[in-house]
Amino acid sequence: RVFEINRNFRNEGISTQHNPEFTMLEFYQAYATFEDFMALTEEMISSLVLAVRGSMKITYQGREIDFTPPWERMTMREAVSRFTGVPLERLEERDVLLQIADEREIDVDREGPTGKILSEIFEELCEDKLTGPVFIYEYPVEISPLSRKNDDNPAYVDRFELIICGREIANAFSELNDPVDQKERFIQQLKERERGDEEAHAMDEDFVRALEYGMPPAAGEGIGIDRLVMILTDTPSIRDVILFPLLRPERGR
Repeated sequence: RVFEINRNFRNEGISTQHNPEFTMLEFYQAYATFEDFMALTEEMISSLVLAVRGSMKITYQGREIDFTPPWERMTMREAVSRFTGVPLERLEERDVLLQIADEREIDVDREGPTGKILSEIFEELCEDKLTGPVFIYEYPVEISPLSRKNDDNPAYVDRFELIICGREIANAFSELNDPVDQKERFIQQLKERERGDEEAHAMDEDFVRALEYGMPPAAGEGIGIDRLVMILTDTPSIRDVILFPLLRPERGR
């Protein structure tokens, strides 16, 4: 087992939920799976809420959250089906996903992989409606290049995100330790970059070579400390829980 509480930097925009610099708890465990980390995350955060707030039930910006275990678990397709009424089995059809996007005026990458379109619909249509805490799992393989494929359905990976009040609080997955599969995923990501997807992963030959020497089964997770503190303190903006948030210069200076 290994963990680190670190500072992260991402060249992204600023909002009430995003800051270019933020704090993350990151940890990995050999011979663990993403399901093990669901249980660990549930126990850790529910215990934290009880210790800080004195109750498993708290309110964040007018929304009541019940952290009493067990937490809800839902696949991404189940979430989209819940909020669209489209049968689960039809959500793997590209035409159906594009129709959902058109009817609800959701901007999606129409030339992108089917799994990416599903993810974009979920983020735009479902995420903010989920009070949670809820584990969303079975992410499409196309948007999860470092995650292990699911044994029963290789179109999806063994990955989850923890959603609380419409916010991603944690992201975890069973690590991909097959160097052949990993290289194929990177090659596919390069094709997406050439197509114009700036978020697609770059090739990492050093990482692939390291996997060739052997890596045990493992799972990894990152928890956003700032967003978690926002919820625990009922704070509406991430800048209010960061000691030195990014500031705009005064006008004229």
